Amino acid sequence: MKLTAIRRTITAARIATKALGYRALSGHIAHLVDTGALIRTGDILDRLGAGCLPDGQRSWYGRHAAKAYRATHGGDATRVWAQHRTTGHWIHVHVYAPTDPALVTALSTYKATRDLALDFQLAA
Repeated sequence: MKLTAIRRTITAARIATKALGYRALSGHIAHLVDTGALIRTGDILDRLGAGCLPDGQRSWYGRHAAKAYRATHGGDATRVWAQHRTTGHWIHVHVYAPTDPALVTALSTYKATRDLALDFQLAA
């Protein structure tokens, strides 16, 4: 690589925004989340009207979803960099297919979301 190309790359990296950097790291997965082909657990809760749950309970629902996914598929779900809804920090979160059974299992196994499990099954 020529020295001028290296200098341009370094300059571009220095002036790029943090959001652009994380979008580049997520690549195609971020596009799939934007189009709805993949979904975050927080998006499911928002769709079901549980957006008022505190962050701690939303986080536990995500843990239940990850555990159910591992039990069903034998490994971790795909991950994407996303901006936290309240703090604005960039975090690494799992994303799932909108019809993944792990999401329903997590709704029914976590006590704060058990009442939403039926709503989710009816909506799907």
